[in-house]
Amino acid sequence: MEAGLEALAEGGPDAVRVETLAAKLGVSKGGFYGYFDGRAALLTEMLDEWERRYTTEVIARVDAEGGDAADRIRRAGRLTFSEDPHPIDLAVRAWARTDESVARRLRRVDNERLDFLRRMFGALITDPDEVEARSVLMFTLAIGRHFIAADLHGRTQREAVQLAAEHLLRPQP
Repeated sequence: MEAGLEALAEGGPDAVRVETLAAKLGVSKGGFYGYFDGRAALLTEMLDEWERRYTTEVIARVDAEGGDAADRIRRAGRLTFSEDPHPIDLAVRAWARTDESVARRLRRVDNERLDFLRRMFGALITDPDEVEARSVLMFTLAIGRHFIAADLHGRTQREAVQLAAEHLLRPQP
């Protein structure tokens, strides 16, 4: 599973090849099929793993560990969009542009993530329009930070993104 997710992050779904993964893992192609009923099953299980690891488990962990809503948002962001899982997330997003079943799953995952943000911002802010705006902006910041190529006035990308996130987490005026 790990090798498949790495291949997906590095080269998209076309890079997830049974022969390549089997060779990388030191197993025969036949041995590979002892774990998966073909490439399609592997791809489905990889998406299951991505969803479980970076959405379902993150939200459950953040909720279980508690803290105020702003801390929960920060923790969820670190667990979901750090340097390790972020390339996988971007690869799934690119894949969803060409595969409707992946697009449906991505919509479901994005809705779950946005619902989490709405719930958290709703604990901080009473205005429903402000809750929606901050939720969408925070989510967009988490996903889109990878695409920023602009100069950030002496800040690193990480510093600028953190500054923007902290701005969104400020209490309602």
